[in-house]
Amino acid sequence: MSDITVSQATDAIYTSLENDNEDLDLHIAALKAAMAREGVKEAVFETSKLAQPNRQGRKLMQAYFRKKGVATSFK
Repeated sequence: MSDITVSQATDAIYTSLENDNEDLDLHIAALKAAMAREGVKEAVFETSKLAQPNRQGRKLMQAYFRKKGVATSFK
């Protein structure tokens, strides 16, 4: 896996969400690795860029990412 930044991994996740979750697990793994390298504890996502920006969509995404070992928050 190449060394990408947290923001690049986050952008890849936004794209994956727009493309019906294509390669989402791969992008989550890249995000987790980038967060470890940069010392980031929590991934921050913009609600306006999510496929389902409502509360239910955010909670579903948060639960899935937590299961993969990534803490998330939204702004």
